[in-house]
Amino acid sequence: MAPASPSARSAATAAPASGTRPRNRKQLIIDAAGRVFSERGYHKASMEEVAAGVGITAAALYRHFPNKYALFAECAHVMVDGLVAALDEMPPDAPLTEVLTAVTRVTVAHRASGGVYRWEARYLDHQDRRRLGVKFGRLVERVDEAVQRERPLPDDRLRAMAALGAIGSITMHHTSIAGRRAEALLLASALRVAATGPAADGRGVRPVELPARPVPRTRRAEILAASVPLFARNGFANVTNGQIAEAVGLTPSALYRHYPGKVDILAAACLQAAGLLAQGVERSLHEVAGPHDAVVALAATYVAYCFEYTELNSVAEAELAGLPADLRRPLVVAQREHIAVWEQQLRLARPELHPRQARVLVHAGFGVVVEAGRRLRWQDSPGHREAVTALVVSALGL
Repeated sequence: MAPASPSARSAATAAPASGTRPRNRKQLIIDAAGRVFSERGYHKASMEEVAAGVGITAAALYRHFPNKYALFAECAHVMVDGLVAALDEMPPDAPLTEVLTAVTRVTVAHRASGGVYRWEARYLDHQDRRRLGVKFGRLVERVDEAVQRERPLPDDRLRAMAALGAIGSITMHHTSIAGRRAEALLLASALRVAATGPAADGRGVRPVELPARPVPRTRRAEILAASVPLFARNGFANVTNGQIAEAVGLTPSALYRHYPGKVDILAAACLQAAGLLAQGVERSLHEVAGPHDAVVALAATYVAYCFEYTELNSVAEAELAGLPADLRRPLVVAQREHIAVWEQQLRLARPELHPRQARVLVHAGFGVVVEAGRRLRWQDSPGHREAVTALVVSALGL
């Protein structure tokens, strides 16, 4: 029998003693499920694993939720519902600091399960996605109103989305940091993002030279190139070998001459993403003048990479957790090495930061890119790259 996941063990530790039935059992189930879905992904998570995390049987779990999808849909709405409720309790003219403080507290409180919204929500059906989008739209509107009162600029809610991205980044990594410290760091980061004006437009940033987009010159490379947009659009679990084969003019059985299985194509895509980013970082740090310039160069490179390789990056970010351990291991190592470069340069530029604080801020910068890029619909242009780079630099506190 496989060992329980970390989320299941932590939830089981907090479970009530046998023979008692807590009044908030449904909430305990949602909390445990959110952690499982965030760590394992929708398709790999099981109702049995969630039940074990709460300390109940699967049969008892089904008394609260008829199936995995119903539970998943509930989890996807939890954080946004909490954020909207927190802001609804505030006066319409509440200061920006109070608005972002409320958002930060709710987000940090739901840190373990918040990843469901960012990547896994694409598995919701059309109606649930629409409901979630309406709620998130209300949240962005409230934050943007406060941002505009503080510093009015015609930015089409870009700063509001970027500030929410900085705060929401805490749900996407496991850096160990006390809740209060995390709240303080993220709030300060989001406030700096919200205050970023047109003067900080990325001037002085050297042009980024990314590695050239790989040209598929072999059948194996063609399969990889055709698979990435399918994974990005539909999610890895929803793409069939038949769809991939059709995209490259092969029979499904012919795929096995090039990849042992579909998961190996995903692993190759993630490795390609890591390699392109690593090459870009190496180029960007060549002959930089000092740590401040190094951090700005890293920010500009990451922004350029995300705009240039949007589909590839989204697949690598969203699907990494679903890879088997042996395929995931080298990717996790590459990811840690990349973050370590950021952390080292940021601490040289801001020596007052503890390593964990620097790591949290680095992830906040990544979160800014994700949400700002989404707001700009990943429409690539020098102006968009410069604007998002400036927001990242502000998030880092340079």
